Amino acid sequence: MASTVHTGGYHRWSIRLHWAMVLLFVVVYAFIELRVLFDKGTDAREAMKAAHFMCGLLVLLLVWLRIALRLIYRVQPIVPLPPAWQRVASATMQGALYLMMIGMPLAGWATLSAYGNPVPFFGLELPAIVATDRALASQLQDWHVRIGDLGYWLIGLHAVAGLAHHYVRKDNALTRMLPAKAARTDPA
Repeated sequence: MASTVHTGGYHRWSIRLHWAMVLLFVVVYAFIELRVLFDKGTDAREAMKAAHFMCGLLVLLLVWLRIALRLIYRVQPIVPLPPAWQRVASATMQGALYLMMIGMPLAGWATLSAYGNPVPFFGLELPAIVATDRALASQLQDWHVRIGDLGYWLIGLHAVAGLAHHYVRKDNALTRMLPAKAARTDPA
């Protein structure tokens, strides 16, 4: 059985899953943003939307694995330890990102359900999680879009904070989430 302590920071599976989900977020956002390249009602636009839905639901599935890994494998602290306000800000940011990874796919699923639309998931059709209600669907969709826009800021701030830790504070916050080989050859 694997040790619950990983001396480099995050466990290798947590690191792999983190970066896989970064790519998945790029794909989720790309599908919904690039759908506008196609006329409404076209097969291409509907395929982009369906891919957005499916990849969003994949985020929902994978976030539970991330949470499980986080509970199983303890993370070594940042060295040198940041001030208390930065630790609080970090925990708040991570909490917001996890809420987004859970809430956004659920809101999308509920939106499709409330519109009475099928909920595709890689060849499956998932059951509705709310009854058909167009007014509710419209409200859910508005919130989904607003929180999706906020997600750009959350993700961007998360990335900037990691880079600031690495290049300004010169601590190990970023290198703890890099694959082992990259972390070993890190110049900082």
